[in-house]
Amino acid sequence: MAEKILIVDDDIDSLKLIGLMLQRHGYEVSAANSGSQALVKAEKEQPNLIILDVMMPDMNGLEVCRRLRTNERTSDIAIIMFTAKTLIDDKVKGFEAGADDYLTKPTHPAELASRVKAILARRAAKQETAPPLPSDNLKTRGLTIGVVGAKGGVGTTTVAINIAAAAVNAGDNPVLADFRLGQGSIGVALGMIRTQSMSKLMALPTAELNAQVVENAISTHQSGLRLIASSINPRDMLAAPNLENALTIVRQLRAISKLAVFDLGSGFNPYVAKLHNEMDKLVVVVEPNAVALSIARELVKFLDEEGSGGKINIAVLNRAQSSLQTSWHDAEAIVGRELKAIISPAPELAFQAIESKVPIVLLQPSSIVAGQMVKLAEELRARVRPLAGGQLTT
Repeated sequence: MAEKILIVDDDIDSLKLIGLMLQRHGYEVSAANSGSQALVKAEKEQPNLIILDVMMPDMNGLEVCRRLRTNERTSDIAIIMFTAKTLIDDKVKGFEAGADDYLTKPTHPAELASRVKAILARRAAKQETAPPLPSDNLKTRGLTIGVVGAKGGVGTTTVAINIAAAAVNAGDNPVLADFRLGQGSIGVALGMIRTQSMSKLMALPTAELNAQVVENAISTHQSGLRLIASSINPRDMLAAPNLENALTIVRQLRAISKLAVFDLGSGFNPYVAKLHNEMDKLVVVVEPNAVALSIARELVKFLDEEGSGGKINIAVLNRAQSSLQTSWHDAEAIVGRELKAIISPAPELAFQAIESKVPIVLLQPSSIVAGQMVKLAEELRARVRPLAGGQLTT
């Protein structure tokens, strides 16, 4: 049975054009030319996807999206927002309202078809029930997520902490590991400054780094988040990186935990160079300005050449509201990748999280920023699923 798509736009020509294109791809199409009509049709017809224009006279698309998300009968329908606006703030508003994706006009038919296919596939995957493990004697490989900043000061540690904290709430019992030796801000941010297990592990002979030794180095935060923190002793930065130990630690954590999140620091540093192939997913954190985006582009290009291009997810962390920020459309063009997450500016909440030593997603789970972090974490965990025998599926 063909998947049904509801197109909502007050422009009749746009309705016809998009409708014909989607019908050629085998989808069943329905149309609404106002927000109020869209709400009625969505509840009655239960489409698989809604393509929703933002600028409409009776009720704008953002309000329609919010109402769809608060209605139990329509809350799970996939939504793509469609608009002529291109600023990152506009895209953020779309995601805050509950959209799954956001496209600007004019959009090439091939891009629209590709986004529609991807969204429907992702929604279908989330609705599947994970099969039980075949038997107890088959090993499962844990999921590894590496977080790297395009440059220093873009919020890499904040993203790593909150991805891991979101996984705690999801019941994954993750481990968060900090490879920023001498700059271990994870321990400081979580009030565990005296915990410096990573430095001790890195100083051991590689042959001694068995699963029990690594597991004994894990500390537990008050929230239940398990971590291996690095020190903030500048002397640790002077030591030559022990890359073989780092590799062994990653592999041991993958063997003993369902999910491990790694703060790999910024740029293509020695740890990123050694460990990127051990990561199932790489999150590149960037700010919405030309400098950070240009650096991210070169980092992504290099990772592509190194064979990790398919693992990369770009997360834009907004530190403050600014009318001078790069539009999300231009940001994607500069980096050469779709932006997988845009995190709204919330300096006061970030300050409160540091003061309380609790991750944002646990401190204020109902906040917009927490929702954006959780959504990123869910997508990272959903896109790669561990299977028996050490295999992975995407």
